Amino acid sequence: MNLSPHFTLEELAFSQTAIRNGLDNSPSPVIKKNLKRVAETLELVRVLVGKPVSVSSGYRSPAVNRAVGGASNSAHVLGLAADIHCSGVTPKQLANAIKASGIAFDQLIYEGTWVHIGLSDGTPRQQVLTAVFDNGRASYLVGIA
Repeated sequence: MNLSPHFTLEELAFSQTAIRNGLDNSPSPVIKKNLKRVAETLELVRVLVGKPVSVSSGYRSPAVNRAVGGASNSAHVLGLAADIHCSGVTPKQLANAIKASGIAFDQLIYEGTWVHIGLSDGTPRQQVLTAVFDNGRASYLVGIA
């Protein structure tokens, strides 16, 4: 099912972790509406960089989110986030481009090998962070480091 010209529901709800662990990762109708918003935002990112955008993680059911060690309040669980990368553009370049673009987001996190872009139900905070990993635990710095 197409959510936008270049993004499908299947792509934004795909999870290797769900498949490996036999977990249901089927989005509800409300989650599907949220994923449509994410897809529309990703279309803006695609236009911004002039290249296809790949999604490594979109929607995560609560069980899938637990299995991947995601934060309990993750926007992924609401279908309001995607972890993305783009061939030919480093994640840091991608994060900086989105930050400077005027694209509305709630949270943008440069995660080293990918970029997390999250939306919200309310007024977007335009929060920009860099994840720093130490022994599998993440801490966050303000801005793109």
